[in-house]
Amino acid sequence: MAEVPSDAELARSLEGGFVSRHADVNGTRLHYVAGGHGEPLLLLGGWPQTWWEFHKIMPALAGRHRVIAVDLRGMGGSDKPRDGYDKKTMAADILGLVRHLGHDRVDIAGHDIGGMVAYAFAANHAPHARRIALLDIAHPDERFYNHSLLPRPGRQQIDGDIHAGPGRFLWWFAFNQVPGLPERLLAGRSRELIDWMCDYLIEDPAAIGDRDRAIYAHAYSTPDAIRAGNSWYRAFGQDIADEKTYGKVTAPLLGLGGGEAGHMLLRAVLPDKGTDVEVVQVPGSGHYIPEEQPEIVVEHLTRFFA
Repeated sequence: MAEVPSDAELARSLEGGFVSRHADVNGTRLHYVAGGHGEPLLLLGGWPQTWWEFHKIMPALAGRHRVIAVDLRGMGGSDKPRDGYDKKTMAADILGLVRHLGHDRVDIAGHDIGGMVAYAFAANHAPHARRIALLDIAHPDERFYNHSLLPRPGRQQIDGDIHAGPGRFLWWFAFNQVPGLPERLLAGRSRELIDWMCDYLIEDPAAIGDRDRAIYAHAYSTPDAIRAGNSWYRAFGQDIADEKTYGKVTAPLLGLGGGEAGHMLLRAVLPDKGTDVEVVQVPGSGHYIPEEQPEIVVEHLTRFFA
């Protein structure tokens, strides 16, 4: 695999005085990149990516916020322990980081798995959650058990081609549940997975370029990294059980949905999850909203977190 820049080099490449740091919190070691000035705004990414997925929006946000992009437990430069991948525990990681950095109340924008953690943070640590933005994801609930193992003809595939279907066939939700096998199949071949996921869930594949894909592939190149990332999915059963105990989130919630699928999911799910909810569709975007439509994301986050 081609050599990729270190997190420190990547942080320095961004305008806003960004630096790469680590913090020992909640029994694990988290990597984060911080820069800018103002009220704290945490950015939490998802699978199969790292904090770098926010690199197009971080400089603009840093003009108004202290931006802190975090590698979650199991991601990138953070530790990859054997357990603790339920979103309630990962939200406790983020609370530990918030306190470590000397903050009390924070804004959080989470994409994919990071959105699940952001929601769990608001549900479990309400006094510390000011406003929460969820990018193309909702927290696991009973609906997750309805995801089909077979692509629906005409909806998730056309003439046997899942790339031609208008809906998303979430086959990796099941694949990532299998212990041991993904590590053996993907170790050293993670670029194949990265390319497939990017091309499948994106409007314009050029929005995530070769260098970005190489960075993500490097982050998931080892069996330990693959196992850790898959553990976020293997914890969905616990996440669903935990979600049943949560009341409505009182912090204002913003849902940014990419394309039809993400927008419709958030439109259907979020209104019942909070007391102050707004859902917006991001035009011209698939799943990877911060990289596909960074200007629109910056516009909405700047407005929402003002």
